[in-house]
Amino acid sequence: MMMLMVVLVLIAMAYVFQGISMHNQVAIEEENFNQLQTTYWVQDKETRDAAETDSVLARDLVRLQQYPSQLLFLKLVGVGKILTGIFIVLFGILIALISMPMRLGMIMSENEEKNQT
Repeated sequence: MMMLMVVLVLIAMAYVFQGISMHNQVAIEEENFNQLQTTYWVQDKETRDAAETDSVLARDLVRLQQYPSQLLFLKLVGVGKILTGIFIVLFGILIALISMPMRLGMIMSENEEKNQT
């Protein structure tokens, strides 16, 4: 029983650690996003519109358009992993709470049998 609890807590901690690291990555990615926006929007409109299909400006525009969804992914999946870790720990607590009365009943019946003999 204790091994099961240890395994559940370790799994939960892994999920929580992954979620926290994803949230820490959001700040770094937001800084990169802001730098990319600054370098892209500094160019005048004619230069941006005249950019070739596979040019640096065109690739920067694609990255700018993809960043919000990447940031949202990091935030939401990070929260999801943290909540999954919390759920796993609570599930382990539920298992412990359910099994304790059964174990206590087994111990009491064993003691009662010993006292009768």
